[in-house]
Amino acid sequence: MFRTALRNVLAHKARLLMTVLAVMLGVAFVSGTLVFTSTITGALQKSSEKGFTNTDIAITPSGSSDNNSNEGTDKPSEWHELRQSLLTKVSKVPGVDSVTGTVSGFAAVSGKDGKLVGNGFTSAGGNYYAGKGGADIRYPLKDGRAPHSPHEIVLDTKTADRAGVKVGDTVRMSVNGPVLKQKVVGVFTTDDGNVTAGGSLALFDTRTAQKLYSKPGEFSEIDVKAAPGTSQATLKSAIDKVLPHTAKSTTGQKLADDQAKAIATSMSGMQTGLLVFAGIALFVGIFIIANTFTMLVSQRTKELALMRAVGASRRQVTRSVLIEAFVVGAIAAVTGLLAGIGIGAALRALMNGNGATVPDGPLVIEPSTIVISLIVGIVVTMLAAWLPGRRAAKIPPIAAMNSVHAVATTRSLVVRNTIGALFSGAGIAAVLAATGMGADSGKGVLGLGAGLLLIGVFVLTPLLSRPLIAAAGPVLRAFGISGKLARQNAVRNPRRTAATASALMIGLTLITGLTVIAGSVQKAVGKMATDSLKADYVVSMASKLPLSPQVSKDIAADPNVIASSPMRSSGAHINGDSGYLTGVNGKDLDKLTKLDLASGSLNVGGHNTVMDEDSAKEHGLKAGSSYVATFEDGKKSRMTVSGVYKGNELMRGILVDTATLDPHQKDATDRQVLVKTKDGAGESSKDALRTSLGDNPAIQIQDKGDIVNEIASMVNLMLNMLYGLLAMAVIVAVLGVVNTLAMSVFERSQEIGMLRAIGLDRKGIKRMVRLESLVISVFGGVLGLALGVFFGWAAGELIGTSLATYELVLPWGRMGIFLLLSALVGILAALWPARRAARLNMLTAIKSE
Repeated sequence: MFRTALRNVLAHKARLLMTVLAVMLGVAFVSGTLVFTSTITGALQKSSEKGFTNTDIAITPSGSSDNNSNEGTDKPSEWHELRQSLLTKVSKVPGVDSVTGTVSGFAAVSGKDGKLVGNGFTSAGGNYYAGKGGADIRYPLKDGRAPHSPHEIVLDTKTADRAGVKVGDTVRMSVNGPVLKQKVVGVFTTDDGNVTAGGSLALFDTRTAQKLYSKPGEFSEIDVKAAPGTSQATLKSAIDKVLPHTAKSTTGQKLADDQAKAIATSMSGMQTGLLVFAGIALFVGIFIIANTFTMLVSQRTKELALMRAVGASRRQVTRSVLIEAFVVGAIAAVTGLLAGIGIGAALRALMNGNGATVPDGPLVIEPSTIVISLIVGIVVTMLAAWLPGRRAAKIPPIAAMNSVHAVATTRSLVVRNTIGALFSGAGIAAVLAATGMGADSGKGVLGLGAGLLLIGVFVLTPLLSRPLIAAAGPVLRAFGISGKLARQNAVRNPRRTAATASALMIGLTLITGLTVIAGSVQKAVGKMATDSLKADYVVSMASKLPLSPQVSKDIAADPNVIASSPMRSSGAHINGDSGYLTGVNGKDLDKLTKLDLASGSLNVGGHNTVMDEDSAKEHGLKAGSSYVATFEDGKKSRMTVSGVYKGNELMRGILVDTATLDPHQKDATDRQVLVKTKDGAGESSKDALRTSLGDNPAIQIQDKGDIVNEIASMVNLMLNMLYGLLAMAVIVAVLGVVNTLAMSVFERSQEIGMLRAIGLDRKGIKRMVRLESLVISVFGGVLGLALGVFFGWAAGELIGTSLATYELVLPWGRMGIFLLLSALVGILAALWPARRAARLNMLTAIKSE
């Protein structure tokens, strides 16, 4: 049986080619994902390790994590800052080679073109700590000298190159809003992972950095380098003896390990997402494999029956089919693995080409990647081939000898349709039930319902194919006898047509559903921006980090501004429960926002506040209620709820007048500033506002249109990425159509020969095969569009529970394009099979069995 299986693989090389390609593409997607993520993870981890080269021990405040929480109280009285005195004490510990005090924060550097250099989220700032010999061991100077005064900085070499500056030039920059003009006095090299990944790093002298990022004399961390021959564990024990109880030490090795784990965790999300799409492509490939082996087995029915007649058992027949599948899967898995390695390398090069610089490092091919790729390719192929093999083994030998094709019995069709109806009904019921639940509890039910409905529709597709394809009859009749034959061929074997169309259906279901959801969310958020804002502009940091309060003061002083309000967050306790307050300009709030009040009035000033419905429900309050607010400084005040409004993504929480909140804040920062100008929104007003803020590259000024466009661009970027990932599944589906048509042509060789003999010319044969392909593809496309819209609607119902402005938007234009693309798939997929059918020698074809 093993030799027979190998002989059959070699005898059907051409027919198995599309199966190999389908599995290969899926495996390449899997292995490429694993290679890419392993390579990036390894490069980032090595880069991170280099960052700890000069750090054997790191000293940090033991309560630093508590200090960042919104507990609404003062810092603990026992809090101990990392000051110069502690640094000096640590430097005298035996085994210490050098000690460095570090300060860090955000710093945006502007290039000569006025634009932000690097990625705003990794635009970092810090201090150049002049240690032994006046040098900072972390940042070797390549050119120039260390900074000494408040108006001097040093830049990393990559940032200096991108900004187009050199030693002696002046650059414009910002750390939290106001523009700083700094002289570049030096350029340094660094292995900092953020910089190698495309970020920027600007260093001030220590005193200036402390003033900007912490407070005079205070460090955020103290890094210790061990003397030669001293281990990190020994040095840690010695340092711990001199540390106050409010400081803690950590070895550099542990920091590197923790960073490596964090990088691996952050990359695991990307890896999981990519593997999901690889799984979709493999799932679609299952239809092709099952189709191929079903047709191969059907064509060998007499052969298999003869084997049964001479003594082969059912198990042996099934095993021979599985051996064929194993060989095909192994070949596809190996080629897919090799292709995936190339894909992983290409993805890294693509990221570098798009500006998302990845640290240098070798291509990482883990042993697990090889094992997983081989297992996936072989198991998927054997799994898909098992059912055709089992079905072939169950045919009685005498019945199989009498007929080349085993016709499905009425009982099997009834059972199939019953199962399909039950799955579809259960899926629809679950999806409808999920729409009545909340977003959190309904997600799982919706996913289950979607899966059941997809399976049900797939099982029912043979039943659906006849009426839906028959609906295309009037159109096909316009093509004469070729159109009539195409329609009959498309429904001749409903199961094969169903499997072929289902592969395309799955891809279009996902694409259509995602498009419906994305378009609806985009419109909802745009409507929210329009409905909730009267302000002409929203001013914020490009990095999304907090703004300096000086920005809101500068805006308020602008003569062209008639109303403005910061959005200033502050941790607090509400009646003893943790919460937060948002400081606003109470007298201008009504001019800047359109809050939909559920009860009470929009009165914000003094002890009067307004809160959104969620906050009111959380704290058990309503309009007219009073509560005790405990501010950041620990002081308490009785506040009154003057009104309750309906919150949204742009405006939510408890709104308090800044005049009431500011005295209790030590370091006030703003999320954003709302602005209304005399001349309204327009380029001239925006330019004037930008000029008044010093043409700061770190600050973005957005009108309603900009907000909507930003959301739209993010949605479109996400959609395009998903389209690209789902394209693999569609390509596999195209291979399925090609495979089905090619084998169908082979199967109908005698029939095609007869058609040629009675007068149907080669053009007619080609037209027949192309129309058959077109009908099958459009059938799959129609099913995919219908299911995609249904799932998009259901998901939207869940989203609507947390997004009040959500409403269903059907992208008719894109849906029309998807349907045209499915038709194009059919036309392209038929090129080779149609040409092959037309070139058949009619006499040879008539004599074939």
